[in-house]
This record gives sequence, C-alpha cells and structure tokens, in this order.
Amino acid sequence: MPSFTLPRPARITRTHKISAALVASASCAAALAFAAAPSDAATTSAASATVKPVSANGLPLTAKDRADDGKKSKLVASSVSDRLKVTAVEKQGHTAKQAASRSVERKAIATPKAAPKKAPKAAPKRYTNTLDGWIRESLDIMKAKGIPGSYDGLHRNIMRESSGNPNAVNDWDINAINGIPSKGLLQVIQPTFDRYHVAGTPHNLVDPVANITAAANYAADRYGSIDNVNSAY
Repeated sequence: MPSFTLPRPARITRTHKISAALVASASCAAALAFAAAPSDAATTSAASATVKPVSANGLPLTAKDRADDGKKSKLVASSVSDRLKVTAVEKQGHTAKQAASRSVERKAIATPKAAPKKAPKAAPKRYTNTLDGWIRESLDIMKAKGIPGSYDGLHRNIMRESSGNPNAVNDWDINAINGIPSKGLLQVIQPTFDRYHVAGTPHNLVDPVANITAAANYAADRYGSIDNVNSAY
C-alpha cells in the first residue's frame, strides 16, 4: 500500500499580516468615501438652497427690494383685512335690515273694534180702531205733552157726551143755535178745538184722537184735568 505525505501547512509571516491589514484598511476607506459622497438629489437640493432670489430684471434682490416686497405684502394683507371688515359690517347691516323688515312685516295688526250695536228702533205702537184704542193712543200723546188725565176720566166723559160715537153732533143746544154745534166723542165746538188742538194729531174736529186730546187739553186749562169734569163743560 503506498503511503501519502500530507502537505505542510503554509506559514504566515509578519509581512503577510501587514499586507492583509493594509488591504483591509483600504477597503474600509473606499467604503466610507462612497457612503459620504452626496447623491444627485442631495446635490440638487443643496444647489437650490444656495440660489439667491432675483428681481424682475434678473439681478439679485437688494435690501430695498426686499423692504418694498415686505411693504407690498403688508398692504395686501391690510387690504384683505379691511375688505373682510367691510364685508362683515355690510353683512351685519343686511342682517339688521332683514330683522327690522321681518319685525315690521310681523307686527301685529290691531283688530278693528266692532262698532257698538245700535239698539233696534222700537216698532211703532199699534192701537185698535176702537174706543179703547182711541183712548189709549190719546193717553200716550197727552203723557208726552204733559196733559193730565186718566183712562177712567176720559171714558166716563165720552160715554156721557157721545156714547162713544165719534160722529155725534149736538144740533139742539145753544152752540147749535149759534151755528157752531158740538161734535165728536167729547162734543167740542170748532173754536175750542182750534185753540186747544194738540200738535201731531189730525186737524180734524171729528177725528177720535184729535177730539179727545183737544178736549183733555181744554179741561186741563179750565178745570185742572178731564178727571175733574162730571157734567157739561
């Protein structure tokens, strides 16, 4: 069986160690240099940061230009602020006008008071066309004119003088002889009727109401009331 001889391990000398250290150091330095090198984006950003502002004519802005720009900015800001204030005031005024307008529109309207109702006029009193009706109508007129007398006083004298006949005529006494006969319910002559006629009644001697009221007016003047008459008068 053949025998093999293992190769002897190589010996690293001090010179080899120094060479390896130098290579390693160079590699680290290259890596550091690559990492420290700026990229295109960083370079562009740095270059943009160093660009100075220029005026409209392409020249760098002076201190005066920057001051003017500051004043313009302040003026613009002031103008905007003033405009906002004016707009706010106008809006407040418009709101106030609208509120006032609504207040006027919504103002309660006073309900007109209803006119007081007038009392209906009393219907004219109606009287029957009879002796009772004539006496009652005559009494109402006498009361309005202040002429005294009662239903009994009138009725009693009428029945004695004419028996209730409004067309009765006395053609035999002294008055008839003198041509002025007594007529009507209470037998009144024409001159007496004309003198004591009561306004508002017909100017007719034989009208029942006109005859009664004229006779009662004459009796009140001469005897105080028709109630005091118990015979020819």
